[in-house]
Amino acid sequence: MPLRPLARRLLPHTPAPEAVAGLLSVFVGVLLMAIKFLAYFRTGSAAIFSDALESIVNVLASAFALYALFYAHRPADPTHPYGHGKIEFVSAGFEGGMILLAALVIAVRAVEALIYKPALDELMLGVVLMAVAMLVNGATGLYLVRAGRKHNSIALEADGKHLFSDAITSAAALLALAAVRFTGVRALDPIAALLIAAYLAHMAWGLLRQSAAGLMDEQDVADQRLIQGILDAHIGPNGKEPRICSYHKLRHRHSGRYHWVDFHIMVPRRLNVEQGHAIASAIEYEIEQALGEGNATAHIEPCADEACTTCNVARAARP
Repeated sequence: MPLRPLARRLLPHTPAPEAVAGLLSVFVGVLLMAIKFLAYFRTGSAAIFSDALESIVNVLASAFALYALFYAHRPADPTHPYGHGKIEFVSAGFEGGMILLAALVIAVRAVEALIYKPALDELMLGVVLMAVAMLVNGATGLYLVRAGRKHNSIALEADGKHLFSDAITSAAALLALAAVRFTGVRALDPIAALLIAAYLAHMAWGLLRQSAAGLMDEQDVADQRLIQGILDAHIGPNGKEPRICSYHKLRHRHSGRYHWVDFHIMVPRRLNVEQGHAIASAIEYEIEQALGEGNATAHIEPCADEACTTCNVARAARP
C-alpha cells in the first residue's frame, strides 16, 4: 500500500495498520470535502451544505485522530508513567464537540433556507456527486471502525463512526435532492438538513459521553465482569490453582487501549513471602493476557478468617 512508507515516517511508534488507517482517513476526508463543496456551490442545496460542513469537521477530526495515534503509542516516560493513551479519549471528545458545532450551524442554515427558499440548480449533478461521496464515506468508515475495534483504538473507531455517519447524511442529502427533483417541493431540502442536524447532534452526544467516561476513569462493565470471573475462579478449596481465600478493592481503568488493574488478594497466612508472590504473579499474568494490553498489580494480605476453607486445605497439605 502506497500509504505505508509515509505512515512509517510520520507515525514511527504506531503499528502500521493503524497508521495507514489514520492517514487514509485524512486523505479521504480532504477529497470528499472538495467534492461536497463543489456540489453545494453548483446546486445551492441546504442538505448538501449540511453534509459539506460536516466534511470540514471530518478533516479536522481525522487530523486530530492521526496526531492522537502518534502520541498515544509513545512509550511511557518519567512524566507520563501510565503512558499517553488518554489522548485518544481527548480526540473522541474533540470530534464530538466539532460535530455538535456543525449540527448547530446546519440547523441555522436550514431554518434560513425554509424562510427564504433559495433556488436550487443542477440537481442531477448534485445527485451524482453525493452518491460518490456516500459510497466512499461508507466504505472508509466501515474500514476504520473495524480497524479501531481490532486494535482497541477509540480514536480510530470514533473517526470511523463519524465517516460512516457522514455516509448516512450523504444518503439523506441525496434523497432530499431526488425528492425535490421529482416533486418540485423545495422545502424538502431544508427539512432534510434539519433531520441531518438532529442525527449529528445525537451522534456527537454519544462521542462526548464516551470521551468523558474514559477521561473520568469510569469502570468498564465488560472488563469488570471479565476480571471478577478470573478472580472468582481461584477462590476456595475447589478453585483452580493457585487458590486464594478472597479478594477486595478491585479497581481498573483505561488509558486509551491500555488497561490498569489493581486489587487485594487474601492468601493463607501460613504461606511465606515467596509463595504469596508466586500466587499474585500467576493471577496478574492471567488477567493481563485476558485484557490484551494491560498491567495488573495484586497486593497480598494474610487471611484473617479462622474458618476459611482454603486456609484449612492449605494447612492440611503442609507436611
